[in-house]
Amino acid sequence: MKTFEIIARNLVLYFFILVTVPPFAVLIIFLSFVDRRGLLTHEIGRFWLQGILFITGVRVEVRGLEHLKKDEAYIFAANHQSQFDIPVLAVALPYQIRWLAKKSLFQIPFFGWALKAIGYIPVERENPRKGYESLLRAAEKVKEGFSIVIFPEGTRSPNGVLLPFKTGGFVLAIKSGKSVVAVAICGTRKVMPKGKLYVRPGLVRLRIFPPIPTQGLSIREKTSLAQLVRLRIEEGLKAGCR
Repeated sequence: MKTFEIIARNLVLYFFILVTVPPFAVLIIFLSFVDRRGLLTHEIGRFWLQGILFITGVRVEVRGLEHLKKDEAYIFAANHQSQFDIPVLAVALPYQIRWLAKKSLFQIPFFGWALKAIGYIPVERENPRKGYESLLRAAEKVKEGFSIVIFPEGTRSPNGVLLPFKTGGFVLAIKSGKSVVAVAICGTRKVMPKGKLYVRPGLVRLRIFPPIPTQGLSIREKTSLAQLVRLRIEEGLKAGCR
């Protein structure tokens, strides 16, 4: 890929973000008063992210959607290599997804206001008690029919190797009684490496594994649940997410 094309795509990307975030945010906030469940506002956000993928030349190949039921809610657990994992998952997963996001993001003008209007859940990572309360709110969202995406590593891996898993998201899965779906992501680290502000065109592959039921599990089994999810993600990464 020629350097000029990469620069041009990124200039268009940042111009697109600068120009579209305020009007899209206002539209989402306005619609949130009539779209109480956030079904339409979620699709608007998803459409906006599709625009980002188109501009940057990032293609997404998904394998394993046949394992999932169309009208079911899930806890999707994915590896985390890049900021671009979020738009890729949001576009690739045809579900009403609500994200757990850093509380600081909700303070960004327009962008943060839109996150709140859609129904995303702020998390205070520095405060364990408030973090647990966020998990309880997320569990209620799942019971209402929304899916949640978690990154068990808690942060982005700098080299693609899986970091140790945190178990908070698996407590959420057990409390909600919904199945956990392991998702292996390959390619986002090349598209947008950790610490970089530019995006390269490329192919991202997702491998979706069969759901793991959590009904009947106790909180004490959160670690074994996390280990099973980790094994599946490792399998997907070793196969290049094919």
